[in-house]
Amino acid sequence: MFLGIAQVLGRRLFNAPISGYIDFVELSMASFAFLGVAYCQRHGGHVRMEMLLKAAKGRMQWLLEVFGTLVALFIVAVLAWYGYEHFLRAWQLGDSTIDAELPVWPSKLVVPVAFALLWLRLLVQLVGYGRLFLDPDETPEAVPVLMSAEQLAAKEIEDSAEKH
Repeated sequence: MFLGIAQVLGRRLFNAPISGYIDFVELSMASFAFLGVAYCQRHGGHVRMEMLLKAAKGRMQWLLEVFGTLVALFIVAVLAWYGYEHFLRAWQLGDSTIDAELPVWPSKLVVPVAFALLWLRLLVQLVGYGRLFLDPDETPEAVPVLMSAEQLAAKEIEDSAEKH
């Protein structure tokens, strides 16, 4: 944000834009977009279809969670693998941005690293869901808990009250 403000002010007030501004923004987008994915998964912040999960109770709910997590593990593993290949190609070719000729490989490395972290987070959740499948009466740990709209609103109110 500060770089964007400096770019606008430099261009408008001093007729001196930041050289390579677009390249810097382009390269930093991967970090902002991908590095928070595992954290968001930990808190259950991703959009997902919960209608079926909320209807299921006990072992069936946890079995569906195990199945969904296994599918996610497979997809994330494939994405990490091909993301790494894409990084490796950029590294070997010495790929760079057009304007400032900045190396592209660091931002392309962020993608498989972020997916690897997400894969590890999903693995932790798989263990948590497997534990709950074996004993549905256990307290959920290491997994996001499904909440009703009322419970979610109450939690958000409580969280905001703690911050002030």
